[in-house]
Amino acid sequence: MRGITDSVKHLIIINAILFIGTMAVGNNLFYDWFALHFPKNDMFQPWQIITHMFMHGNFMHILFNMFALWMFGTAVEQVLGSKKFLFVYFSAGLGAVLFQLGFYYVKYYFAFDGIQGLGMTSQMIHEIVNINAIDGQYIKPTLFEKGLYPILNNFNFNADLINQNAFISLFEMNNIVAASMVGASGCIMGILAAFGMMNPNAKLMLIFLPIPIKAKYFIPGIIALDVISAISGQSFFSPSNTAYMAHIGGALTGFIIMWYWKRTQFNQNRWDK
Repeated sequence: MRGITDSVKHLIIINAILFIGTMAVGNNLFYDWFALHFPKNDMFQPWQIITHMFMHGNFMHILFNMFALWMFGTAVEQVLGSKKFLFVYFSAGLGAVLFQLGFYYVKYYFAFDGIQGLGMTSQMIHEIVNINAIDGQYIKPTLFEKGLYPILNNFNFNADLINQNAFISLFEMNNIVAASMVGASGCIMGILAAFGMMNPNAKLMLIFLPIPIKAKYFIPGIIALDVISAISGQSFFSPSNTAYMAHIGGALTGFIIMWYWKRTQFNQNRWDK
Protein backbone atom coordinates (compact mmCIF):
# COMPACT_ATOMS: atom_id res chain seq x y z
CA MET A 1 0.00 0.00 0.00
CA ARG A 2 1.30 3.44 -0.85
CA GLY A 3 0.89 6.44 1.42
CA ILE A 4 0.55 4.27 4.50
CA THR A 5 2.90 3.45 7.37
CA ASP A 6 3.87 -0.10 8.30
CA SER A 7 2.01 -0.46 11.60
CA VAL A 8 -1.17 1.03 10.17
CA LYS A 9 -0.94 -1.30 7.17
CA HIS A 10 -0.49 -4.37 9.37
CA LEU A 11 -3.37 -3.36 11.65
CA ILE A 12 -5.67 -2.92 8.66
CA ILE A 13 -4.65 -6.34 7.29
CA ILE A 14 -5.31 -8.07 10.64
CA ASN A 15 -8.71 -6.37 10.95
CA ALA A 16 -9.58 -7.38 7.38
CA ILE A 17 -8.56 -11.02 7.95
CA LEU A 18 -10.70 -11.31 11.08
CA PHE A 19 -13.64 -9.65 9.33
CA ILE A 20 -13.37 -12.09 6.42
CA GLY A 21 -13.12 -14.93 8.95
CA THR A 22 -16.25 -13.66 10.71
CA MET A 23 -18.15 -13.65 7.42
CA ALA A 24 -16.83 -17.08 6.42
CA VAL A 25 -17.23 -18.93 9.72
CA GLY A 26 -20.29 -17.08 10.97
CA ASN A 27 -20.95 -14.13 13.23
CA ASN A 28 -22.12 -16.13 16.21
CA LEU A 29 -19.09 -18.41 16.45
CA PHE A 30 -16.48 -15.67 15.98
CA TYR A 31 -18.37 -13.34 18.30
CA ASP A 32 -18.49 -16.01 21.00
CA TRP A 33 -14.72 -16.42 20.76
CA PHE A 34 -13.38 -12.94 20.11
CA ALA A 35 -15.94 -10.23 20.98
CA LEU A 36 -15.57 -8.71 24.44
CA HIS A 37 -18.30 -10.04 26.71
CA PHE A 38 -19.23 -8.67 30.11
CA PRO A 39 -17.13 -10.50 32.75
CA LYS A 40 -20.26 -12.00 34.36
CA ASN A 41 -21.19 -13.58 31.02
CA ASP A 42 -20.36 -17.29 30.70
CA MET A 43 -18.70 -16.57 27.34
CA PHE A 44 -16.20 -14.05 28.74
CA GLN A 45 -12.54 -14.96 28.19
CA PRO A 46 -9.49 -12.81 29.09
CA TRP A 47 -8.14 -12.73 25.53
CA GLN A 48 -11.28 -10.90 24.39
CA ILE A 49 -9.88 -7.74 25.99
CA ILE A 50 -7.48 -7.62 23.01
CA THR A 51 -9.23 -9.61 20.27
CA HIS A 52 -12.38 -7.47 20.27
CA MET A 53 -10.26 -4.57 18.96
CA PHE A 54 -9.93 -6.44 15.66
CA MET A 55 -13.59 -7.46 15.32
CA HIS A 56 -16.31 -5.49 13.51
CA GLY A 57 -20.06 -5.82 13.25
CA ASN A 58 -20.58 -5.18 9.55
CA PHE A 59 -18.94 -3.85 6.40
CA MET A 60 -19.69 -0.18 7.07
CA HIS A 61 -18.32 -0.52 10.62
CA ILE A 62 -14.94 -1.81 9.45
CA LEU A 63 -14.89 0.51 6.42
CA PHE A 64 -15.22 3.71 8.47
CA ASN A 65 -12.83 2.50 11.17
CA MET A 66 -10.13 1.45 8.72
CA PHE A 67 -10.53 4.66 6.73
CA ALA A 68 -10.03 6.67 9.95
CA LEU A 69 -7.07 4.47 10.92
CA TRP A 70 -5.43 5.08 7.55
CA MET A 71 -6.14 8.80 7.53
CA PHE A 72 -5.13 9.71 11.10
CA GLY A 73 -2.97 6.73 12.04
CA THR A 74 -0.53 7.24 9.19
CA ALA A 75 0.00 10.88 10.16
CA VAL A 76 0.49 9.99 13.83
CA GLU A 77 2.86 7.08 13.15
CA GLN A 78 4.99 9.23 10.87
CA VAL A 79 5.67 11.51 13.85
CA LEU A 80 5.74 9.03 16.74
CA GLY A 81 7.32 6.05 15.06
CA SER A 82 5.98 2.52 15.16
CA LYS A 83 6.58 1.65 18.84
CA LYS A 84 5.02 4.77 20.32
CA PHE A 85 2.19 4.69 17.81
CA LEU A 86 1.30 1.12 18.81
CA PHE A 87 1.63 2.05 22.48
CA VAL A 88 -0.96 4.82 22.04
CA TYR A 89 -3.17 2.59 19.89
CA PHE A 90 -3.41 -0.35 22.30
CA SER A 91 -3.41 1.82 25.42
CA ALA A 92 -6.42 3.67 24.00
CA GLY A 93 -8.08 0.31 23.31
CA LEU A 94 -7.53 -0.74 26.92
CA GLY A 95 -8.76 2.63 28.15
CA ALA A 96 -11.89 2.09 26.07
CA VAL A 97 -12.43 -1.29 27.74
CA LEU A 98 -11.97 0.20 31.20
CA PHE A 99 -14.49 2.98 30.60
CA GLN A 100 -17.11 0.82 28.88
CA LEU A 101 -16.98 -2.04 31.37
CA GLY A 102 -16.92 0.46 34.25
CA PHE A 103 -20.05 2.06 32.83
CA TYR A 104 -21.73 -1.35 32.51
CA TYR A 105 -20.79 -2.30 36.08
CA VAL A 106 -22.34 0.91 37.42
CA LYS A 107 -25.57 0.16 35.52
CA TYR A 108 -25.47 -3.48 36.66
CA TYR A 109 -25.23 -2.64 40.35
CA PHE A 110 -27.88 0.07 40.09
CA ALA A 111 -30.18 -2.63 38.70
CA PHE A 112 -28.98 -5.08 41.37
CA ASP A 113 -30.36 -2.74 44.04
CA GLY A 114 -33.83 -3.64 42.77
CA ILE A 115 -33.50 -7.25 43.92
CA GLN A 116 -31.72 -6.63 47.22
CA GLY A 117 -33.52 -8.37 50.06
CA LEU A 118 -35.11 -11.09 47.92
CA GLY A 119 -32.68 -13.68 49.23
CA MET A 120 -31.40 -14.85 45.85
CA THR A 121 -28.12 -16.78 45.92
CA SER A 122 -25.18 -15.69 43.78
CA GLN A 123 -25.45 -18.87 41.68
CA MET A 124 -29.14 -18.23 41.08
CA ILE A 125 -28.48 -14.65 39.97
CA HIS A 126 -25.65 -15.87 37.73
CA GLU A 127 -27.97 -18.29 35.92
CA ILE A 128 -30.69 -15.65 35.56
CA VAL A 129 -28.44 -12.98 34.10
CA ASN A 130 -27.05 -15.54 31.63
CA ILE A 131 -30.48 -16.49 30.23
CA ASN A 132 -30.32 -16.35 26.43
CA ALA A 133 -33.23 -14.05 25.60
CA ILE A 134 -31.80 -12.81 22.29
CA ASP A 135 -33.97 -12.95 19.20
CA GLY A 136 -32.03 -11.59 16.23
CA GLN A 137 -30.60 -8.24 17.34
CA TYR A 138 -32.95 -7.77 20.27
CA ILE A 139 -33.34 -9.11 23.80
CA LYS A 140 -36.99 -10.04 24.32
CA PRO A 141 -38.72 -9.78 27.73
CA THR A 142 -40.95 -12.72 26.78
CA LEU A 143 -37.95 -14.97 26.14
CA PHE A 144 -36.34 -13.81 29.37
CA GLU A 145 -39.51 -14.57 31.32
CA LYS A 146 -39.69 -18.01 29.68
CA GLY A 147 -36.19 -18.80 30.92
CA LEU A 148 -36.63 -17.16 34.33
CA TYR A 149 -39.30 -19.30 35.96
CA PRO A 150 -37.63 -22.70 35.45
CA ILE A 151 -34.58 -21.30 37.27
CA LEU A 152 -36.78 -20.04 40.11
CA ASN A 153 -38.32 -23.53 40.37
CA ASN A 154 -34.91 -25.23 40.34
CA PHE A 155 -33.84 -23.13 43.31
CA ASN A 156 -37.22 -23.54 45.09
CA PHE A 157 -37.61 -19.77 45.03
CA ASN A 158 -41.05 -18.23 45.59
CA ALA A 159 -41.93 -16.74 42.19
CA ASP A 160 -44.51 -14.46 43.82
CA LEU A 161 -41.61 -12.36 45.16
CA ILE A 162 -40.77 -11.32 41.60
CA ASN A 163 -42.92 -8.20 41.27
CA GLN A 164 -42.74 -5.82 38.33
CA ASN A 165 -39.81 -3.83 39.74
CA ALA A 166 -37.80 -6.98 40.49
CA PHE A 167 -38.50 -8.35 37.01
CA ILE A 168 -37.36 -5.09 35.41
CA SER A 169 -34.17 -5.13 37.49
CA LEU A 170 -33.36 -8.72 36.55
CA PHE A 171 -34.11 -8.05 32.90
CA GLU A 172 -31.84 -4.99 32.93
CA MET A 173 -29.04 -7.05 34.52
CA ASN A 174 -29.56 -9.69 31.84
CA ASN A 175 -29.32 -7.00 29.12
CA ILE A 176 -26.02 -5.74 30.50
CA VAL A 177 -24.52 -9.23 30.81
CA ALA A 178 -25.63 -10.06 27.26
CA ALA A 179 -23.90 -6.97 25.84
CA SER A 180 -20.74 -7.49 23.80
CA MET A 181 -18.24 -5.03 22.36
CA VAL A 182 -16.38 -5.16 19.05
CA GLY A 183 -14.40 -2.72 16.97
CA ALA A 184 -11.27 -0.62 16.80
CA SER A 185 -13.17 2.58 17.58
CA GLY A 186 -11.64 3.06 21.04
CA CYS A 187 -8.13 2.65 19.63
CA ILE A 188 -8.87 5.03 16.79
CA MET A 189 -10.35 7.65 19.11
CA GLY A 190 -7.03 7.59 20.98
CA ILE A 191 -5.17 8.09 17.69
CA LEU A 192 -7.58 10.89 16.75
CA ALA A 193 -6.85 12.61 20.07
CA ALA A 194 -3.12 12.21 19.42
CA PHE A 195 -3.56 13.71 15.95
CA GLY A 196 -5.43 16.65 17.44
CA MET A 197 -2.66 17.26 19.98
CA MET A 198 -0.09 17.29 17.19
CA ASN A 199 -2.15 19.27 14.69
CA PRO A 200 -4.60 21.46 16.65
CA ASN A 201 -5.26 23.74 13.69
CA ALA A 202 -5.79 21.00 11.10
CA LYS A 203 -9.26 21.31 9.60
CA LEU A 204 -11.53 18.26 9.82
CA MET A 205 -15.11 17.64 8.81
CA LEU A 206 -17.83 15.01 9.02
CA ILE A 207 -18.86 13.33 5.77
CA PHE A 208 -22.49 14.37 6.25
CA LEU A 209 -21.58 17.83 7.60
CA PRO A 210 -18.98 19.21 5.14
CA ILE A 211 -17.97 22.20 7.23
CA PRO A 212 -14.23 22.41 8.03
CA ILE A 213 -13.58 22.72 11.76
CA LYS A 214 -10.20 22.95 13.48
CA ALA A 215 -9.12 19.74 15.22
CA LYS A 216 -8.88 21.48 18.61
CA TYR A 217 -12.63 22.15 18.40
CA PHE A 218 -13.74 19.19 16.26
CA ILE A 219 -12.35 16.39 18.46
CA PRO A 220 -13.66 17.73 21.81
CA GLY A 221 -17.00 18.25 20.07
CA ILE A 222 -17.14 14.61 18.97
CA ILE A 223 -16.24 13.47 22.49
CA ALA A 224 -18.92 15.74 23.99
CA LEU A 225 -21.53 14.15 21.70
CA ASP A 226 -20.39 10.71 22.87
CA VAL A 227 -20.79 11.77 26.51
CA ILE A 228 -24.31 13.07 25.85
CA SER A 229 -25.21 9.91 23.92
CA ALA A 230 -23.88 7.63 26.69
CA ILE A 231 -25.86 9.43 29.39
CA SER A 232 -29.07 10.10 27.49
CA GLY A 233 -29.17 7.03 25.25
CA GLN A 234 -29.84 9.37 22.32
CA SER A 235 -27.68 8.59 19.30
CA PHE A 236 -26.59 11.49 17.09
CA PHE A 237 -24.40 10.15 14.29
CA SER A 238 -23.72 6.53 15.32
CA PRO A 239 -25.90 3.41 15.58
CA SER A 240 -27.85 3.12 18.82
CA ASN A 241 -25.74 0.14 19.99
CA THR A 242 -22.50 2.13 19.82
CA ALA A 243 -20.23 1.79 22.88
CA TYR A 244 -20.00 5.53 23.55
CA MET A 245 -18.07 5.19 26.78
CA ALA A 246 -15.43 3.19 24.90
CA HIS A 247 -15.00 6.16 22.54
CA ILE A 248 -14.58 8.48 25.51
CA GLY A 249 -12.14 6.14 27.26
CA GLY A 250 -10.03 5.74 24.12
CA ALA A 251 -9.90 9.46 23.40
CA LEU A 252 -9.09 10.36 27.01
CA THR A 253 -6.32 7.77 27.16
CA GLY A 254 -4.77 9.06 23.94
CA PHE A 255 -5.00 12.62 25.20
CA ILE A 256 -3.38 11.80 28.56
CA ILE A 257 -0.47 9.96 26.91
CA MET A 258 0.18 12.78 24.44
CA TRP A 259 -0.21 15.42 27.14
CA TYR A 260 2.37 13.63 29.28
CA TRP A 261 4.80 13.19 26.40
CA LYS A 262 4.38 16.78 25.34
CA ARG A 263 4.83 18.02 28.92
CA THR A 264 8.06 16.04 29.23
CA GLN A 265 9.30 16.92 25.75
CA PHE A 266 12.72 17.93 27.10
CA ASN A 267 13.54 14.51 28.55
CA GLN A 268 13.63 10.89 27.39
CA ASN A 269 9.80 10.62 27.29
CA ARG A 270 9.17 13.32 24.71
CA TRP A 271 6.87 12.11 21.95
CA ASP A 272 8.97 13.47 19.10
CA LYS A 273 12.18 11.76 20.18
